[in-house]
Amino acid sequence: MTVLISPSILSADFGRLAEQVSEAAEAGADWIHVDVMDGHFVPNITIGPAVTSAVRAATDLPVDVHLMIEEPDQYLSAFADAGADYITVHQEVCPHLHRTVERIRELGIRPGVTLNPDTSLDTLMEVIPEIDLALIMSVNPGFGGQSYIPASTEKIRRLRTMLDECGANGAELEVDGGINVGTAGAASRAGASVLVAGAAVFRHPDGIAEAIRLIRRAAEEVGADGAS
Repeated sequence: MTVLISPSILSADFGRLAEQVSEAAEAGADWIHVDVMDGHFVPNITIGPAVTSAVRAATDLPVDVHLMIEEPDQYLSAFADAGADYITVHQEVCPHLHRTVERIRELGIRPGVTLNPDTSLDTLMEVIPEIDLALIMSVNPGFGGQSYIPASTEKIRRLRTMLDECGANGAELEVDGGINVGTAGAASRAGASVLVAGAAVFRHPDGIAEAIRLIRRAAEEVGADGAS
């Protein structure tokens, strides 16, 4: 399985955002990940539709919008209009999750659902057939640069099995949090198909291109030969 790399602009230099997004694309990134935080659901405030529009204007790659916000239904249209290709909402804030997923698809956007580290995979079971993306948080959401939670690997593996058994083979399994050269292999081997990396890409001492190359190599080498 080919693993996609989705650099998160949370760790980019916002003074050179378009330049850094373009550089990531030229370096072989597959998607661009946009982390939206509201200071309520998570203890940080980041960006909104305007910056998403700027990302959209800077690249032809799929724009992967992760809404870490309360009441995401109020903002689905705005992010769709801003150019999102995927919109992922948190199970923890959607009392009518199926309705939210349906609304995202009605807007012409691919819907995804995210689970926090302590949220059971069982909460996804009923909606799996309706989604195009399942996102496992491998850190507690809110800030970039955190360390990967080791227990996430087994959770990824179990979700991969759930997706396969439910016939949702077309749904991507994305992992976000602490992804770098040292953790990409474990996530890939467990069944992740999309790896989100922020600080490991945009703050790599040897530059964005080298960071993406190394993360991809780590994911593909370990995924291919089964080494740990």
